[in-house]
Amino acid sequence: MGFKRTKPALWACLIGLCCGAGSAVAQQQPTPPAPATPASPPTSMSVMVVDVQSLLQNSKAAKMVRDQIEGKRAEYAKEISKQEETLRQERDTLQKQQASLSPEQLNTKGREFQAKVNELDRDVQAKRQALERSNADALQKIQEVMVKIITEIAKDRKANLVFQRSELVLFDQGFDVTDQVLTKLDEQMPTLAVNFVAPVAAAAPEGTAPPAPAPKPAAKKK
Repeated sequence: MGFKRTKPALWACLIGLCCGAGSAVAQQQPTPPAPATPASPPTSMSVMVVDVQSLLQNSKAAKMVRDQIEGKRAEYAKEISKQEETLRQERDTLQKQQASLSPEQLNTKGREFQAKVNELDRDVQAKRQALERSNADALQKIQEVMVKIITEIAKDRKANLVFQRSELVLFDQGFDVTDQVLTKLDEQMPTLAVNFVAPVAAAAPEGTAPPAPAPKPAAKKK
């Protein structure tokens, strides 16, 4: 077990300053400070092991969060599916109109259609990010309660080292307190309502190239 290295004394620096001020002052050199005493290590070591990932999968609050997130994801999927179907119908209609529209009209409609496609892409991205943030916020609340419980158990067991299960390869199962933490976590947080963040689609980037025009109309048969 190593000791902390003491900080360098200010001896040399003080001598240099005193010499710069004059020989009379230089003769009165201060006494160097005593080295700091290293902190004594604990007389005994007690270890705890916690499977954090298991707690975030199997606790009542975590399961409830997962169900709510999946429900919201399914809701978003239905909305997106309807928008995609609308765009497919509009694309099919536009393709049928190619022969009857002028190149300028077809180009305008093609740009309008591409703008809708880009808007849907931004909406999908916004919904995904909103779900990720909502899930992260909920898990953060679970982790805060989890840490308090682990701290309390560590005090009771007089543990001075706590490891995550994923960081270890082999250990005595007697050190594992995951089940104890899970019981207390379910007691203190049996339910948890997810505070869903509203999706906000990013604005269309400025200065980007205009959308590609729709295909040119097919030549009319003579």
